[in-house]
Amino acid sequence: MDEGRIRLGIARCLLGDAVRYDGTHKLDRTLRDGLGQFVDWVPVCPEVECGMPVPREAVRLVGDPAAPRLVGRASGTDFTAQMRAWGQERLEALAGEGLCGYVFRYGSPSSGMSRVKVYREDGGPPRHDGAGLWAGMVMARFPDLPFEDDGRLRDPAIRENFITRVFTLMRWRQAMAGGATPGALVDFHTRHKLLLMAHSVELYRELGRLVAGAGGPGAEALAGRYFPLLRKALSFLPTTRKHTNVLSHVQGYFKRVLSADERQELTELIGQYRAGLVPLVVPVTLLNHYVRKYGQTYLAAQVYLHPYPAELMLRNHV
Repeated sequence: MDEGRIRLGIARCLLGDAVRYDGTHKLDRTLRDGLGQFVDWVPVCPEVECGMPVPREAVRLVGDPAAPRLVGRASGTDFTAQMRAWGQERLEALAGEGLCGYVFRYGSPSSGMSRVKVYREDGGPPRHDGAGLWAGMVMARFPDLPFEDDGRLRDPAIRENFITRVFTLMRWRQAMAGGATPGALVDFHTRHKLLLMAHSVELYRELGRLVAGAGGPGAEALAGRYFPLLRKALSFLPTTRKHTNVLSHVQGYFKRVLSADERQELTELIGQYRAGLVPLVVPVTLLNHYVRKYGQTYLAAQVYLHPYPAELMLRNHV
């Protein structure tokens, strides 16, 4: 694997490997062939890796959703201890992979992130609020990572937000690689201001107040307070209203340099985006053009205008 590329954990069946209980796969070409151009996948099939064969008996979660057991559907065999014993070792191996996120398999009793069916001991109606046994272990061990499942990633807004969080985590790690210095923290925050505004204006302001004290001692402790707030801010999905606010804010940087026609064109495109007539990529593309044309160095450094590779075309659909 390329040391400079992002690494993401993923349910192995989503890459086309026939490892499911019935010998099939759940290939997701958008993940494998699209996002896969820019990341190194770290595939895991917990059921196979913990020693279960292919094909095999289907399993399900039973009991308390907070601590379910993994049980064979037909035989009632309890695989919980087997998977947990394997899982503890596998988690330590994953800790050395430098993961920036993880994509789980929707609904899987081992690899489902959320809304997994959990059957009751008394045979009553199942609940739908569980997490797969392995997925729960991963999320508990790596709470700072962005997580999603292939089902939720079919939603364009959720997909765009997940990729934004993944690439932001990569940039954060790069920024802190030389130490959590005041300069590194201020530079990171400055470049991410508009991106933060698009997710949460309130947390953008709170993070700004935090960074304002970065000149004194204790930068490492400050970074430790900054990162959880960063994660929290990015957990909020951007909306059309939030994006429109940021676009209008950026437009203000050009009020003295744009011609009347250019200003009118930009205003119309932002309005068309707000009305749902064009996707976000349209006004952002024009803004990037003006950034280059008029030499706006501050805006050129803003992650909001290029948060991930353009080839992913995520803003074509939001």
